[in-house]
Amino acid sequence: MTRSEALAAASEAGMDLVEVSPEAKPPVVKIVDWGKYNYQRTKQMQKNRKKSKPLEMKQMRVGLKISDHDLDVKMRKVNGFLEAGHKVKITLIYRGRELAHRDLGFKLAERIIADMGETIAVDQNPQFAGRQLNFVVRKK
Repeated sequence: MTRSEALAAASEAGMDLVEVSPEAKPPVVKIVDWGKYNYQRTKQMQKNRKKSKPLEMKQMRVGLKISDHDLDVKMRKVNGFLEAGHKVKITLIYRGRELAHRDLGFKLAERIIADMGETIAVDQNPQFAGRQLNFVVRKK
């Protein structure tokens, strides 16, 4: 059907001509009531947005002088977050003169990543910002 025939048919029906698929050869159009069509499309988008749950970013703060047991406890909590499907931002806090030993934080970050094993993926590699070292992990 030509464009002029389609427009004539739409005006005869008292409706609008809406292009559904412009990439197709020839383009696909529908004769619909535009107000009703737009309303239904908006409602469907709202329903989809309501169903989709935003991915939360959890955070775990760790000091450089943390003991092995305390680190294990925090890593169990991080694993719980990862199992729930969240991303986790791990922040290593430098206090006082610890800033003179930045390499200790990077070693601790490598140790944490190695302890978690192959079940995680590092989204953001350890980066130093201010008085803290941040990196983000997620479950593979």
